[in-house]
Amino acid sequence: MAFNKIKLNIAGTSYVINSADSEEHVLELAATLDNDMKQIMEKSPSASVTAAAVICALTYLDKLDKSDSSADNMRKQVRQYLEDANSARMEAEKVKMELEKLKIDIQYLKNQRGHND
Repeated sequence: MAFNKIKLNIAGTSYVINSADSEEHVLELAATLDNDMKQIMEKSPSASVTAAAVICALTYLDKLDKSDSSADNMRKQVRQYLEDANSARMEAEKVKMELEKLKIDIQYLKNQRGHND
């Protein structure tokens, strides 16, 4: 796996990182983090860079946790829909077989009636 060496500037500090992700993606993430940290420090001038980073980390973890929970819920719903679809398919197959049996019975009765006439 190839790694990209990427130079970032977050909250006035330069960082060089290696990432398997594209440079464009990493720079977008860094810009979001930089912007979020700046907003925190502007709203609360006494907040340090470290405090802003911790607040951002907690915010991002909260979003991740909620996204994971939502994804788990969607997976459960999809699983339930698949089970429901499978049950409906089995029921349809059962009804189809019963219909075929009834058709055979009807034909048999018609034949019986024809012999009795």
